[in-house]
Amino acid sequence: MTDPNTFAEKTLLSLLEKKKYQSVRDILSTMNPVDIAAILDELDEHWLPLVFRLLPKELAAEAFVEMEPEQQELLIRGFSDTELKEVLDEMFVDDAVDVIEEMPANVVRRILSQADPVMRRQINEILRYPEDSAGSLMTTEYVSLRPNMTVEEAILRIRRTGVDKETIYTCYVTKDRQLLGMVSVKDLLLADDDEKLISQIMEENVISVSTHDDQEQVVQMFSKYNFLALPVTDAEGRMVGIVTVDDAMDVMEDEATEDIQMMAGIAPTDKPYARAGVMELVKSRIPWLLLMMLSSTFTGLILNGFENALAVCAALTAFIPMLMGTGGNSGSQSSVAVIRSLSLGEVEFSDLPGVVWKEIRISVLCGIILAVCNFVKMLLVDRLLFGNEGITIMVAAVVCVTLVFVVMVAKTVGCILPILAKKVGLDPAVMAAPFITTIVDALSLLIYFAVACAILPI
Repeated sequence: MTDPNTFAEKTLLSLLEKKKYQSVRDILSTMNPVDIAAILDELDEHWLPLVFRLLPKELAAEAFVEMEPEQQELLIRGFSDTELKEVLDEMFVDDAVDVIEEMPANVVRRILSQADPVMRRQINEILRYPEDSAGSLMTTEYVSLRPNMTVEEAILRIRRTGVDKETIYTCYVTKDRQLLGMVSVKDLLLADDDEKLISQIMEENVISVSTHDDQEQVVQMFSKYNFLALPVTDAEGRMVGIVTVDDAMDVMEDEATEDIQMMAGIAPTDKPYARAGVMELVKSRIPWLLLMMLSSTFTGLILNGFENALAVCAALTAFIPMLMGTGGNSGSQSSVAVIRSLSLGEVEFSDLPGVVWKEIRISVLCGIILAVCNFVKMLLVDRLLFGNEGITIMVAAVVCVTLVFVVMVAKTVGCILPILAKKVGLDPAVMAAPFITTIVDALSLLIYFAVACAILPI
């Protein structure tokens, strides 16, 4: 199936080459800003400023927010001061902050110089909050109502001020900036009396977050309560902004991407894979590869320590990869399940004993099932079918007993390390597949040779 954006891009390029600019404008005016941004990101630098200037002002600002930072910077450098101001005037504050955070210092100074004083103050206020906090994620543009307003006055206020707000569906009731309650547009429209006071229909038990709360906590609240917006208050309980669901979804994507990268042993990066250079990707991967390579030398030291035992019973060597692989996979299963539960707020440090006990029971059952299957396979396939006389019942017993213990240890390690990492302030994803696999590999060998020395005459 042909990508609609690819088809549209080819059509636009054809029209641009024929200088049919009005047709280009007409086509773009019917498109979603996200789709326009995707097309602009792929356009040659020669066409980019021209096509952007063909867009209506409001649509241009919406598409600009969705573009990649490199294209945004390219456009900003080509904007006149008037053009830059027009784009900024159409942007919400939180979107302007997102753009600024991706720009070099000289571009940031130019953006701030063209922003109106109110927006500049709001931008600077948001930039003061710690990165990855609710304060850095919020927008200060929300609908505020007074408790002594009537329903009719509230609707009139929304009509007058709502055009500049990020969302008007959820309105917040404040007095001296203290958050008192919330009311939806649905509540206002369905009120049985236009003269009824807002204080009579507002919901008083409002869930909010603090400016310094972690953005992951904010995302969890959106997921838990199905909010469209979430109020943000400062240390004195004064309302300073809201976080909207679209910003929460962006955080969800960023956090998920970062966790996946860390779980795969890659340093997190904000740049998409398609736009990242070869050397940039090498720099993000080589530190983890070096760390895991060096840590894997411990398994080599363990093998060297038991080389005499391997020489006596060479058949043991063939099953080392299977044991290490099964241990790594078992640990990864537990770690991924626990990391997900941690990210959703389902598991906390206080739940550690219960989590460990559950994983131990799971690992015993899994280990026994794997051991039984492997025992049958070793005797029927390896010994009888392939005629490997070195695989005796005792050797099979060593491998299968080890398998049970390896699975138990791996799953226990896999569930404990992410929870401990979260407790000490590290990202639990760091303790995922690569890190746990390295630890489990070394433990698997120690268990293997301990069981072998206990059962076999070596």
